[in-house]
Amino acid sequence: MFGAIKETPDTARLVEEAAAAFLAEYADAPRRDLIVVIPAFDEEGSVAAVTRSLPSEIHGITTAALVMDDGSRDRTAAEARDAGAMVCSLAHNVGQGVVLRLGYRLASERGATYIATADADGQFDPGELPLLVEPILAGEADFVNGSRRLGHNRQTDSLRRLGVTLFGSLLSVLTGVRITDPSNGLRVWRTEVTDTVPLRQTQYQTSELLIRTVAHGFRVKEVPATMYERTSGESKKGRNWRYGARFGRVVVTTWWEERARVGGLVLRRRARR
Repeated sequence: MFGAIKETPDTARLVEEAAAAFLAEYADAPRRDLIVVIPAFDEEGSVAAVTRSLPSEIHGITTAALVMDDGSRDRTAAEARDAGAMVCSLAHNVGQGVVLRLGYRLASERGATYIATADADGQFDPGELPLLVEPILAGEADFVNGSRRLGHNRQTDSLRRLGVTLFGSLLSVLTGVRITDPSNGLRVWRTEVTDTVPLRQTQYQTSELLIRTVAHGFRVKEVPATMYERTSGESKKGRNWRYGARFGRVVVTTWWEERARVGGLVLRRRARR
C-alpha cells in the first residue's frame, strides 16, 4: 500500500525506465496546455470514469489526462488507455509521491503550461477544474487548491472530517496562508511551481507541496470543490490514526526544512500591512 512504501536504490532505475518508455511512446502526441496527473494503483473500477470526466478544453486551454500507473496488478492501465488517457506505468509499486513527482516532470517535458492533479478513485471531479483554473488565468494565483470545506464534503467519516479541519488550521498557522483543506486531491498550478519546488515525500505529498509552494513565494489560493465517497475499491491510506500520524509527520518535517523561508515571508507580509 502507498503508506508503507519507502524509496530504495532500485526506485530511481524504475522511474527512469518508465520515463523513457513514456516519452518514446508519446513522442508524436499533440502538445496540451494543461495536463492532469492522476496517480493510480489498482483502480480499474474508477480510473476510466475519472479520465472521461476531464473536459477536453478549459477556458480555451487544451487538456490531457496522464495516468501514472504505480505498478497496478489489475487493468488500471488498460482502462485508462481505453478512456483516452496517456499512461505511464511503473514496473512495481513505488509510492504515490514518487509517481506524482514523475508525473509533474513528464507533464513539464511534454510542454504543459499548467499542471493539475485528480485522484483515480473518483473522490474528486475533474469537471470542477474550470473553477480552479480561473484565478491563475486572472493573475491572482500561481497555485489553486480545491477545498471540500469551502465547497461540499460527501464523505461520512467524521474522523477524517475532523483531521482535515485540524491539519488545515495547523498549516495555516505554520505558513501564514489560510489553508482549509490540506489533503485535497484536486489542484492546478503553473508548471513553474513544480519545476522550482523540491519534493521528497513518497506519500502524503499534498501537504508537502502546499508548504514548499508557499515557502518559495508562489501565491496560493483555495476555491470550493466537492469531495465524494470513493466510487470503487478500497482506500490505500490505511487506518485513520496511522494516516493522521504519517500526514502530521510530513507536515512537521516539511515545515522544519522550510522554516527560514516561511518565516521570512511572514515577516514581509506583516511589514506591508
